[in-house]
Amino acid sequence: MAEIKKLWSVQFNERAFPHVQQAFVLNPDMMHEMDPFILLAEDWFKRGTFSDHPHKGFQTITYVIDGRLEHIDNKGGRGILGAGDVQYMNAGSGARHAEEPVGDDIVHSLQLWLNLPASKKNTDPFYQDLYAEDIPVKNMGPVSVRVFAGEEGPMKPLVPFEMAEISISAGAQYDHKLNPNHTVFLYMLAGNCAFGESGAVLEKGQAAVLTKGQTIQMKSEHRSKILIYSGEPHGDPIVAHGPFVMNTQEEIREALIDYQRGNFGPEAK
Repeated sequence: MAEIKKLWSVQFNERAFPHVQQAFVLNPDMMHEMDPFILLAEDWFKRGTFSDHPHKGFQTITYVIDGRLEHIDNKGGRGILGAGDVQYMNAGSGARHAEEPVGDDIVHSLQLWLNLPASKKNTDPFYQDLYAEDIPVKNMGPVSVRVFAGEEGPMKPLVPFEMAEISISAGAQYDHKLNPNHTVFLYMLAGNCAFGESGAVLEKGQAAVLTKGQTIQMKSEHRSKILIYSGEPHGDPIVAHGPFVMNTQEEIREALIDYQRGNFGPEAK
């Protein structure tokens, strides 16, 4: 049985227009202990916040909580995500895109940065949009589990990764299966829930890292919604600078030069 290893309350920061509010659910300062996870950012933003920008060396998983998010890349890709939709992106050898709200919408989103091992840093970039109506749902009475990635999920990441959203009615109990070899953390989207045999309680706006185990026990004190992320660590060196995540400082320098020389392609617009 897994237990809560470390928990914290997320600190939200008011920002200047058009980036309304921002928080690091998983702070990038933790990336060395959270392999393969780099960060999890929560944002509320209007159009003009995340216009054309590059990425290299990692993957993003963007979960839209509210609003309409338009994605544009410089390879001709374009799509709109709504509440409950998720996008997987492999930046790999270099991607350039924009993520903007539609019209006057304020988008509320969570974006996870998932590191690539050194052997996959130069893979071709690609995107996969996952729409809410296509996500498999396991209904177990007072508990429902939306499976985005894992054995039954439609996401096709390049590395072993699992992601699920768990909704639990007040007073209900549920044991969620885990991969004991993965790094696992969770984030409370709503409610108040006790975890593990210790009964450590988390409420909305709190996050936690789990110990290794095959299951995590959950008992909801109020109607709760939980996002749980699980990834296989690979142990490679990591150096992050802005939108680039590589293995050495020299590779960061090379990525910056490649971008400045236009090797990531034209502007996304």
